[in-house]
Amino acid sequence: MGFVPDLGKFLPPPSVANRNSVWLAGVGWCSAMLHNAINHRPPIKAGVHRQFLLATIGWFIGYHLTKYENYTFAKLDRDMNEYIKLHPEEFAAKEKKTFAEIVEPFHPVR
Repeated sequence: MGFVPDLGKFLPPPSVANRNSVWLAGVGWCSAMLHNAINHRPPIKAGVHRQFLLATIGWFIGYHLTKYENYTFAKLDRDMNEYIKLHPEEFAAKEKKTFAEIVEPFHPVR
C-alpha cells in the first residue's frame, strides 16, 4: 500500500494476528451478518462467501493500519530521542532516593 512512507519499510512487519486486524475482521463479519438479518435471511447460513469476503477485507485493512500505526510511533520515538540528544541539560539525571525518604513516618493512632 502507499500509506507508509519509504522510511517505514525498514520497520519489522507487525504480526498477522494483531488487535486491529482481529477487530476489523470481526466488524466486517458482523456487518455481513447484520445485512443478512436486515434482509430477513438466516444470519449465519446465508451469504457465507460475503461473510468471508468482508472479514478478509477487515483483516487486510487492520493489518495495514497497524503498519501505519507502528510507523507513526517509530517516527515520534525517533524525534523524541533526537530532541533528548540535542538538549541534555533539560533531561538531567535525578538523584535516587530510598523508599524511606519518600514515605512519611507512620504513627498509629489508638
